[in-house]
Amino acid sequence: MTRIGFFTRLLDEAPAAERYRIATEQIVVAERHGFDSAWVAQHHFHAAEGGLPSPFVFLAHAAAATARIRLGTGVVTLPLEDPVRVAEDAIVLDLLSGGRVELGLGSGSTPASFLAFGERAEDRGRVFGEKLDTLVAALAGGELGHPGNHLQPPGRDLLGRIWQATFSAFGGTRAGRAGHGLMLSRTQPRPADAPRRTLSELQLPVIDAYREALPDGVPPRILASRTLFVADSREEARRWAERGLRRAAVGFARAGQPPLGDSLDDLIATYDTHVGTPVEVIESLARDSAAAEATEVAFQVHSVDPPHELVLRSLELIATEVAPALGWGEAGRSRELASSAH
Repeated sequence: MTRIGFFTRLLDEAPAAERYRIATEQIVVAERHGFDSAWVAQHHFHAAEGGLPSPFVFLAHAAAATARIRLGTGVVTLPLEDPVRVAEDAIVLDLLSGGRVELGLGSGSTPASFLAFGERAEDRGRVFGEKLDTLVAALAGGELGHPGNHLQPPGRDLLGRIWQATFSAFGGTRAGRAGHGLMLSRTQPRPADAPRRTLSELQLPVIDAYREALPDGVPPRILASRTLFVADSREEARRWAERGLRRAAVGFARAGQPPLGDSLDDLIATYDTHVGTPVEVIESLARDSAAAEATEVAFQVHSVDPPHELVLRSLELIATEVAPALGWGEAGRSRELASSAH
């Protein structure tokens, strides 16, 4: 059964307090429509990348406004954090939310941000591994620098809800060996010698490495983030996609992912965007073989970034038309129950 999630980087064109209000309402609406999870990204300093530096604070607020939906960090940039404090914040949030936390972790991608925290971007892989070990030990109730130092309470329940984000097979192996979940990005740069390689072609080897490394008896947890904007008309969907993707292409190109061409369809293909009517995005997602391998698909509207009311409508259409057609979410659970009854 494939769960469905809602993912936001809080990029609405509004002051920060209004972005937080909008994101909270979107999570509430996602829960109302049966989404399994809501994920928020953490970004420091660079507003074009994301609008939330403090995910635990925000998710505590979202927890108070919801009752069922799982609440995930996608991701906490662990090299820039104290891992013991991350463990403490995650435990408190988990208790306040009634055990709904999913703890997604990553090594970070914006080199300039590391300077403010006294770290070097080129060390992030090593630092991530070291801090991850400390975080896991802390959650498990381990000694923290002194025989009397242990988290109170420990966070052993969270050990089965840690996720690692990665672009690479190496990262997939690392996540698998730890028995953690695997988080896959909505898009990623292509090799210079294969600019038209599909996202699935890049991500399926990561999934294979992850599955191969999992300890015996540990079920896979694979989250595929995907850019999806579904609207009532093709014209409306493409109009907003044109506006958002052309603006985003400037930043993507600067980061080493230039568009394959100048047409809207080129932008959609380059940045792995599923956009259109319910019928169109169902067909598009059905071709995504990496998403088909996922245990959960989390949808975000970035980099289309339509207005708030259209995001809410997109959530409704995903829940009522797109996910059921693919057997995901509540539709997938219903099918499983029907099969087990026979």
